[in-house]
Amino acid sequence: MTHSEENYIKAIFHLANTGIEVISTNALAEKMETKPSSVTDMMRRLSKKGLVHYKKYQGVSLTTLGTKTALSIIRKHRLWEVFLVEKLGFTWDEVHEIAEQLEHIKSEKLIDKLDELLDFPKFDPHGDPIPGKNGEFMEHDNQLLSQLPIGSVALCVGVKDSSAVFLRFLDKNSIALGNKMKIIEKEEFDNSLRILLNERELQISQQIASNLYVKKIEL
Repeated sequence: MTHSEENYIKAIFHLANTGIEVISTNALAEKMETKPSSVTDMMRRLSKKGLVHYKKYQGVSLTTLGTKTALSIIRKHRLWEVFLVEKLGFTWDEVHEIAEQLEHIKSEKLIDKLDELLDFPKFDPHGDPIPGKNGEFMEHDNQLLSQLPIGSVALCVGVKDSSAVFLRFLDKNSIALGNKMKIIEKEEFDNSLRILLNERELQISQQIASNLYVKKIEL
């Protein structure tokens, strides 16, 4: 498979994970930042390889082989992110772009050794689950911070938005995975939150709260 083909397979998988069963050409074109005609050509190629179910004007979905391929690419990507953060000292806002290049390495033996070196991590630096060699992964039973009522206490376990600009904002405000948060107040006007973050009060917008995955702690 070419790098471009792998990127399409991964994009279809991520779109399907948002709840869309059959992905439209236009949705995929928007995700890949390309023309619908280019998507159509690629879908024909991937269909011939048995990776997608594609019908003109109806959309596309991954075959069993396509899903297996997507999970393999995602596994490599997220393992490389862990390696870059834990072993090379990169920050979590730097690793995505580098992992986008490293995920196309074909050697399964190398990836298995990488997994072993990292002690078989279950989650990447952004809190996303890492698929195992057979495609299985742990599901998060998490909520967004914005969904919790006043008085709730929760641990930050992941981010919905993993863009570099958002991660840099979190670093600037010392918000990280594993932080304990308590919602003190919610503004009626704009749904912004005042939270207690590791004994420090902080005001955050609804947009920020809607991009932080948390696990509620029952007191």
